[in-house]
Amino acid sequence: MTEEKMTYVILVDKKDKEIGREEKLKAHQEGKLHRAFSVFIFNKKGELLLQKRAESKYHSGGLWSNACCSHPRPGFGIKEEAKKRLKEEMGIKVDLKETFSFIYKAKVGDLIEHEFDYVFVGKFDGEPKPNKSEVEDWKWLNEKDLRKDIKENPERYTLWLKIILNKVFKWKNLK
Repeated sequence: MTEEKMTYVILVDKKDKEIGREEKLKAHQEGKLHRAFSVFIFNKKGELLLQKRAESKYHSGGLWSNACCSHPRPGFGIKEEAKKRLKEEMGIKVDLKETFSFIYKAKVGDLIEHEFDYVFVGKFDGEPKPNKSEVEDWKWLNEKDLRKDIKENPERYTLWLKIILNKVFKWKNLK
């Protein structure tokens, strides 16, 4: 099931208590707080796997982002959903570790991302086999080169990647 076919997101309060469901696009148009996840994959060299989102995505198409982001389906566990979407988007099956969660709210074009975001990290050293309807391209980048490129070309990256990145590298460097 692709993200665009997934109709509903789980609405939550600021403590992540489920308070309802909303059609995904409407939730983003109205900026309603909902549950989401972001997956970051590192290789043994410490490089981060990035995907270039397909142009056809309903927002942020053609931008570089972390390995996978989505919304859990109602009635399913968030870690299992993160692993499922990572496999669907990038063709990668790995164990994921939940690292932290946080709330962010930001305008993305005509939409508002207001998410209670669970961040997962995994390790992978193979070559991804991305779903071309989801992912236009992919690459591995080390922290220094990624930070430099984001500073020089911020328009090439998704908003949430820029928001989460410091927290992910801080967590990774503490481990």
